[in-house]
Amino acid sequence: MDRLTPEQRHKNMQAIKNKDSEIELLLRKELWKRGLRYRKNVKNVFGHPDIAFIGKKVAVFCDSEFWHGYDWEHRKEDIKSRRDFWIPKIERNMQRDIEVTDVLKSDGWTVLRFWGKEIKKDVCKCADIIETAVKNK
Repeated sequence: MDRLTPEQRHKNMQAIKNKDSEIELLLRKELWKRGLRYRKNVKNVFGHPDIAFIGKKVAVFCDSEFWHGYDWEHRKEDIKSRRDFWIPKIERNMQRDIEVTDVLKSDGWTVLRFWGKEIKKDVCKCADIIETAVKNK
């Protein structure tokens, strides 16, 4: 049972960002500080990567745990309300992530995906991985 009214829940859901999230900003600031220049939320690259190095064909996705199904087999039990909506929605997001990764890789892109908790825990390590991928292409 949801503790919020439908109007309150709607307002909360509308406030969720799909770009310039906290985890994206953390990672982008670290990359910028290292002198790595990128494009963000690139619409003309399949899957619209959060960060893209177009010339090097490196695409970076910052995946939040809820929307992208981190530890899904355990976490889906935490969903208490509107399970018939949320479970298929998140599972479709997970499937889309796989499809996007496969298409980009088949087009010669290096695809890097980081969970939000990875970025928050050690943004430098994530940036190291990206920096290595960019320099090795």
